[in-house]
Amino acid sequence: MPTPYWNHNTHYHPLALRHVRPDTRALDVGSGEGLLTRRVVAAGAAEATGLDTDPTETARATRAAAGDGRLHYVTGDVLTAPLDERAYDLVTCVATLHHLDLEAGLARLRSLTAPGGHLVVVGLARLGSPVDAVLSLSAVPAAALARLLRHEWEHGSPVAEPATTYADVRDAARRHLPGARWRRHLYWRYSLTWQAPG
Repeated sequence: MPTPYWNHNTHYHPLALRHVRPDTRALDVGSGEGLLTRRVVAAGAAEATGLDTDPTETARATRAAAGDGRLHYVTGDVLTAPLDERAYDLVTCVATLHHLDLEAGLARLRSLTAPGGHLVVVGLARLGSPVDAVLSLSAVPAAALARLLRHEWEHGSPVAEPATTYADVRDAARRHLPGARWRRHLYWRYSLTWQAPG
């Protein structure tokens, strides 16, 4: 049976939604047409801001918000946008970090996360070892079955091939996000979950 808005990225939205609280002020970096921000607010967040470099996507997100005052959208680059530092209880970045410089991107995401808040990154990386290749191949049948049963949603946002490997991401996370939980997932994704010192 088709699953609304399902694809290899949205499959991992629950990793972020589990950190939503009634007073959560959230920021989604690379928000596209705003699906995750709408889900964050539906889960009970006080407000959510979506940031995207594409003004067309920001406009789509604004229309989809249908005047909900808890949802806000900004067009800009996360590395340079005038965002309040250490201000967001939940910072999410889904399939966007590989569009940025890895070191600068992680440092910026960390700087935006409020004390005690959570940063959740779901990302893509290139193969860098034989183990990576085996794990990548093992996802092929699962992905084919999921596409058949769920029907894959085309999000319409720009795509790019990742330049950094899984090992690169793990190493950078150790430097910028000490104590972060790194996991390799099915569907060619990894996640980083980090709580800022409170």
